Amino acid sequence: MIFRNPTGRIKVGQYEYGVLQPLAPDQIDRSVRAAITPAARLVLALVAVHAARVAQIGNHMFDDIDLGNRRLTIAGRVRRLDDLTLKLLLDWLEHRRHRWPNTANLHLLINNQTATRTGRASNHWISAAMRGQDATLARLRVDRQLEEALTHGPDPLHLAEVFGLDEKTAMCYADSARALLEQAAEADPVG
Repeated sequence: MIFRNPTGRIKVGQYEYGVLQPLAPDQIDRSVRAAITPAARLVLALVAVHAARVAQIGNHMFDDIDLGNRRLTIAGRVRRLDDLTLKLLLDWLEHRRHRWPNTANLHLLINNQTATRTGRASNHWISAAMRGQDATLARLRVDRQLEEALTHGPDPLHLAEVFGLDEKTAMCYADSARALLEQAAEADPVG
């Protein structure tokens, strides 16, 4: 009989995360070109501009939108509706009204299956347009949060407030932004 150490697979200590890298512009451009439907364009904006998760997008209701005051609520956080998201939202609402004029579904995003019910669209359907792209919805969301840390400084409190991140995640983004900013400073000593 051979003794097996029951603690052999237990990891001790914190996991060291690598430095998050921003997406290349051509990766983002390919994802933008892949979003050909009004729903896919709106999903892309909600992720790339507002860093919404796919599940949060699926759970969006009409009550989460205040067009008059140009506000959008994502996961309990009120955000200002920028011009691009507002335009894409209005395009989607117009498409939805023409496609399913009698639906009782109050979810923002619906499809042929959910238009006759009151349930939400699946995460699979929401993310279908970006499947196979380098810049998936998850990567676009990470890129947006990293861009915020690079633009406004690597402040984890700011990131936690803007995106509702927990402290460990906010610190991971801040650490990556700090490392990227230091690399840029070392590469350009004149600046």
